[in-house]
Amino acid sequence: MKQDDQILIKKALAGKEAAFKLLLNKHKDAVFRMIVKIVHNQEEARDLVQETFMKAFGALSSYKSQYRFTTWLYKIAANNCIDFLRKKRLNSLSLDQPLETKNGEVTIELADWTYNPEADLTSKQKSLSIDMAINSLPQKYQEVIIFRHKQDKSYEEIAEILGIPVGTVKARIFRARELLKKKLKSLR
Repeated sequence: MKQDDQILIKKALAGKEAAFKLLLNKHKDAVFRMIVKIVHNQEEARDLVQETFMKAFGALSSYKSQYRFTTWLYKIAANNCIDFLRKKRLNSLSLDQPLETKNGEVTIELADWTYNPEADLTSKQKSLSIDMAINSLPQKYQEVIIFRHKQDKSYEEIAEILGIPVGTVKARIFRARELLKKKLKSLR
């Protein structure tokens, strides 16, 4: 394939129009797919493919045959896309700085749409349900769950505070979790 491209390039440089057409037809689909991935618009990609081949054929004499033609062509296509995207880039405004207008300065204020009252209420209800379920546990299970999950104490710290073996702490936490699962499942 590389040799075929080299032959076509030599013929194109010699002025054979058919060789240009063969190179174009051979590589245009791959160049198009690459450009579409960059610009995300098929119409713009078609225009950029044409520009890419015009630039490539205009600079064909600068192509070095020790490199693959496709690598050289893709580089031209990528640079063409970068130029296109730079030109297309929209002017942006700083949200931190006031905007200068002919009538003076204007500050930009945006509403905070991140707060979701429904999700907040659901979270509070879950938390309340969990707290109620914990409070309904027998005292020995309540205290290990509170130490472990609300105060982030290690098994060893809980054992020391309660004056019981670590194995007992683990067993109580396991049992407390099982009881909580049952209680919370019944609340659904």
